[in-house]
Amino acid sequence: MNFVCMMGRLTRDPEVRYAQSQNGEQIAIARFSLAVNRKVPKNAAADTQTADFINCIAFGKRGEFAEKYLKKGIKILITGHIQTGNFTNKDGVKIYTTDIIVDSCEFAESKGSSSSGSGTETQSDEFVPIPEGIEGDLPFN
Repeated sequence: MNFVCMMGRLTRDPEVRYAQSQNGEQIAIARFSLAVNRKVPKNAAADTQTADFINCIAFGKRGEFAEKYLKKGIKILITGHIQTGNFTNKDGVKIYTTDIIVDSCEFAESKGSSSSGSGTETQSDEFVPIPEGIEGDLPFN
């Protein structure tokens, strides 16, 4: 089974372009990168923190959502699947790619806590409120 679930912060604003689908409609394609913290070994220094930088792609309504609401620094939770590929660059070198294709995306913190910069995560069974201004019709759950 190819299933990915991860939480992290956007490292930059999403790059969005539009392409024409097979049925002639315009489809959004959003590319962004998530910084996802790794578990730190118990014997590591207290200030040691490492992260992986994961390339993500969101298509269609999820791409439109990313364009409208996601910005650098926002913490999100995504689910999706891994897609690998390759291409030959202009110098004739074969380049291998690994991306997460986003199936769903959720905000992982309230609007006010993202600007605090504390870097701490809270453990709670409560839902995180939707940030102000987007309570309307969200394109996915």
